[in-house]
Amino acid sequence: MNPAVTQYAPLIGRILIAQIFLASGFGKIMGFTQTAAAIAGKGLPMAEVLVVLSIVIEIGAGLMILLGWKARIGAILLFLWMIPVSWAFHNYWTMTGMEAYINKIMFQKNLAMMGAMLYILAFGSGPYSVKKD
Repeated sequence: MNPAVTQYAPLIGRILIAQIFLASGFGKIMGFTQTAAAIAGKGLPMAEVLVVLSIVIEIGAGLMILLGWKARIGAILLFLWMIPVSWAFHNYWTMTGMEAYINKIMFQKNLAMMGAMLYILAFGSGPYSVKKD
């Protein structure tokens, strides 16, 4: 294996995976009311509390992964958080047509990101981390 790949790929991978969680978390801050309405629309209780929890997990754990500080903890938090989120918001098996198709892709995207979280959990943050775990 090329030494540059083993040296820089984990950092680039952490940047790429963290950006989706950071963008989503900040998007929830900017659209707090709309996000709470979407959560309430799924029949979930305490929508505002769930928005705050989602923001804390996405931004907090996203930064942990990005920086490589306690990345394994950040990864398991995101993995566990994505289980109910995927189930509640991308339940394509209850949908038809284009809505089902789009949500199936979103569900599978979440599964892929969960796989990345398991990879970080197993192998840590790699080189160029604030603090290896």
